[in-house]
Amino acid sequence: MSKDLVYFIKPEQQTEGFLKDLLTTHTEIKFVSLVGIDYSGNDTDEKIPVEVLLEDISGFLNGAVQTDGSSVVLPGIATLNNAKVDMPADKTVNWFVDYNYENLDEETGKPVGTLRIPSFFIHEGKAIDSRYILKNSIETFKSDFLALLAKHPAVLADYGITVDDIADVVATSATELEFWVRTPDAVPDVPELSPSQVLQEQYWARTKGSVRTALEETLVLLGEYGFEPEMGHKEVGGRSAKLDEFGNLVDVCEQIEIDWKYSNALQAADNELFVRNIVKETFRRYGLDVTFEAKPIEGVAGSGEHTHVGIALKLKNGKRINLFTATKNHFLSVFGYASVMGVLNNYEVVNPFVSATTDSLRRLKPGFEAPICIVTSLGHSVEVPSRNRSVLIGLVRDLNSPLATRFELRAPNPHSNTYLVLSALYLAILDGVKYALNNNKTEDDLLAELSKKPGEDADYLAKDRAYRTEENIFEDFSEEERIALFGKAPATVYENFLGFEKYPEKAAILKVNDVLTDKIIESFKEGLTLRWTVEITTRIERNYSAEIRSYKKLHDAEHAADIDIANWNTVSALRKYIAKDTFEKKCLFTQVNEAVAAEDFAKVSDLYVELDNKLQALRAAYKAYKNNLLDI
Repeated sequence: MSKDLVYFIKPEQQTEGFLKDLLTTHTEIKFVSLVGIDYSGNDTDEKIPVEVLLEDISGFLNGAVQTDGSSVVLPGIATLNNAKVDMPADKTVNWFVDYNYENLDEETGKPVGTLRIPSFFIHEGKAIDSRYILKNSIETFKSDFLALLAKHPAVLADYGITVDDIADVVATSATELEFWVRTPDAVPDVPELSPSQVLQEQYWARTKGSVRTALEETLVLLGEYGFEPEMGHKEVGGRSAKLDEFGNLVDVCEQIEIDWKYSNALQAADNELFVRNIVKETFRRYGLDVTFEAKPIEGVAGSGEHTHVGIALKLKNGKRINLFTATKNHFLSVFGYASVMGVLNNYEVVNPFVSATTDSLRRLKPGFEAPICIVTSLGHSVEVPSRNRSVLIGLVRDLNSPLATRFELRAPNPHSNTYLVLSALYLAILDGVKYALNNNKTEDDLLAELSKKPGEDADYLAKDRAYRTEENIFEDFSEEERIALFGKAPATVYENFLGFEKYPEKAAILKVNDVLTDKIIESFKEGLTLRWTVEITTRIERNYSAEIRSYKKLHDAEHAADIDIANWNTVSALRKYIAKDTFEKKCLFTQVNEAVAAEDFAKVSDLYVELDNKLQALRAAYKAYKNNLLDI
């Protein structure tokens, strides 16, 4: 880190003259990279020598670089026989300089930098990438929102303003980042990690050694890049590290969270993408491996990426108004209630973008503070804000800070495509606001509908469902009660994607102004379905197979009790059912592979659920078998 380094370039600085002066003065910036985002959330990163940019700055600023779109996840759009994609620069957001601290420039002694320029993918004259989808979503949200305010001006009376006083509508957004770090030789030990989590030994505990240094350096770097870091701390997962003979920490396995300040939606998504790079590289320099997997270790806490959303008005006089903050004795304003209702009512078509991998759905299970039901919490009373961490959408309020009122969607994980998640969220919010304003709903009306019981009539929300609870979802309801009250959560990626087909009227809200067209949705589904099936038949099957083979027979006839023999027979039968073919019957692994080959995704889904359940049963059976043996 150095005060002589350039960390970011603001939109107003992205001119030919400024860039030429900057790049000829800071010769440590040697490369340029255009950053586009595909439907899986992957970002492109190519190394273009900065001399190429200097030769034609106008071309970079006003034209586009061509690339091969068939190499990223845009299936059915950028194909092998129609792969040309143009990448124009986005001059409305910050550009960041990514430094390689392990490669120092010989002349300046500074780390070699790459100027990363956020860009769009243009195919056949149309923007098709995740960044543009979010840009279009927010532009649609703003224009339709302002039109609603113009149509219903009385809704602004409580704020003492008119539509003419508004300079801009701001979709305020922020993400948190949770991740696991470990030394390369550390082996996750669930029997050790699980009790530590239950006993709450790690949450907000003091970081030590290389973890502390890497965390501190990361927070300093976030400050240099203008992200305004707010906090870095240990999360609930982890265990105490060990000391080697030289006093260094080894066998590190810990969970960390980092938070930084909000921004507008598109900048917030760009910020999060770059923060992940900073985290990964900084911790790696201290010998620590970082994983952003949602559920890297079965049986202990996964990693979330809670996504915060709000709506603010920027007035012509410079004042800022948070439209979620209540102006009356209520939890929220009309806009706040309407927004959360819009997300809850349409979540079946938002969820596919939030949880698009097997790993993400593994995290969403009871007992790990991750949401499993489409439900919100507002608080036990208006006067005393509370945080219910068991619900899908939590309300964040601070009576002393009206600008802080926002919603926290707790389901996303670090591999969620934040661009698409925010796109879907703000379109769902818009739908809820349209309902409230076009039907002249008051705060009392909306709170009553949001708090309704199953079976009670409602104008917007489903009659047979409940949408609000102040109770603990995990402890105060059985699984049957949760399903009856709040609906059944999808168990697989395939089941999640069925939301588009089951609820066409809800899917229609995503297609306003062609933000998400049928072609884009099908391409997204195709790309993530391929990822889902490949993961099952390669990585998951390989890991499961290795685990099953590790479950060996441990007893001998001399020392075994009858219960030991019975326990082993249970283990043996499950091992064969999952992983061993006979002439008479194919094992689950074979059945899954055949269903994938036949592209029978409904069958793949059912078989994967069975596979996962059988493996859980096998783990429990082997644990019972091994625990009863004394002579091993």
